[in-house]
Amino acid sequence: MAQGRGSATRCLGVGGLLAVCLLLGAADAATHRVDWSLSFSADSWSRGKNFRAGDVLEFNYDPSVHNVVAVDAADYYSCGSSGRAYSSGNDRITLGSGANYFICSLNGHCGMGMKMAVNAS
Repeated sequence: MAQGRGSATRCLGVGGLLAVCLLLGAADAATHRVDWSLSFSADSWSRGKNFRAGDVLEFNYDPSVHNVVAVDAADYYSCGSSGRAYSSGNDRITLGSGANYFICSLNGHCGMGMKMAVNAS
């Protein structure tokens, strides 16, 4: 009987450790509020801030005037909009590891500076 409990404890230990690691990772994630409607120099907002993979950017804006498009580096620099578009006015986007790029694809806003690059470690 002790052997059975030991096996279960060992299995539960590995599963429990995984659950604890996942919970700790979620607890470490931060939410950063981005007032996207005032962000025609959006890149300056992210400068000097530390971001980690798993952090959440919460974009707040008037959806009748703006949107958020998660793009790749090429679309970021060219203001192309082939990425995933968000348009709720209260979008929550989880950062991946490395460079994350966002633009507003409406009314030429990206060309006027409404774009943001965020590097997450």
